[in-house]
Amino acid sequence: MPRIISIANQKGGVGKTTTSVNLAASLAAYKQRVLLVDLDPQGNGTMGVGIDKHQCKYSIYHVLTEKAQIEDVIVPCPKAKIHLLPSNGDLVAAEVELMQEIGRETRLRHALKRVSNNYDYVIIDCPPSLNMLTVNALVASNSVIIPMQCEYYALEGLSALNNTIKQIAKLINPTLRIEGILRTMYDPRNSLTNAVSAQLRKYFGSRVYRVSIPRNVRLAEAPSHGLPALVYDRNSKGSLAYLALAGEILRQAKAGAEPQAEMAPSPTAGQ
Repeated sequence: MPRIISIANQKGGVGKTTTSVNLAASLAAYKQRVLLVDLDPQGNGTMGVGIDKHQCKYSIYHVLTEKAQIEDVIVPCPKAKIHLLPSNGDLVAAEVELMQEIGRETRLRHALKRVSNNYDYVIIDCPPSLNMLTVNALVASNSVIIPMQCEYYALEGLSALNNTIKQIAKLINPTLRIEGILRTMYDPRNSLTNAVSAQLRKYFGSRVYRVSIPRNVRLAEAPSHGLPALVYDRNSKGSLAYLALAGEILRQAKAGAEPQAEMAPSPTAGQ
């Protein structure tokens, strides 16, 4: 069975799609079989690996609404050396259609079971909101990586997501846990960055990845070329950081890191 990891944070602009695309490509560079699931109606993850979202005959919308089989929707991304379950604007309609359906929270989980033997890792790029699409991702996942900037309001933003993860774990998916907190757009010269980073370590301990993702021009340029940073410029600081992150995740998996029995209390910016 693959490890299924959601990349989630209800706050936009924290690097969810950048992390999803580049972590998927980096895991593939370590010879892992990877499926990237684009669960964001904006389809940025799809475009970021060189697939034109406007040209997709089928998308994850058709999978969630059971209008197509997942095997018929997945497409290869040769340059990134991964497979993709693409997304586009059609996905906006999926949430409305699912509202009346029984078992709507488990549609993605059931679909992924059909292809579970084909992959070592499934990386899910979640939308920037705690909606039915995100719930589908969390129900299907073993764990969650939370990318976040070390800024004042970021700590408060963790609270709602942490509570949602607890509720999903309690009611539907008891194995769900926080895989790790990833500090993105990281600048160690900034005193606020260091203060927030210290708060994260206080509350989440070893769940905060040793690796942080720096601000990097090449990392920002890569999506406009439809490429992961690893393909666009392998030696850039951003590429090397995501390779290091993939290595850290693989080492933890090999070591058999134990899931948290209880989620940490959510930090707040006022503390």
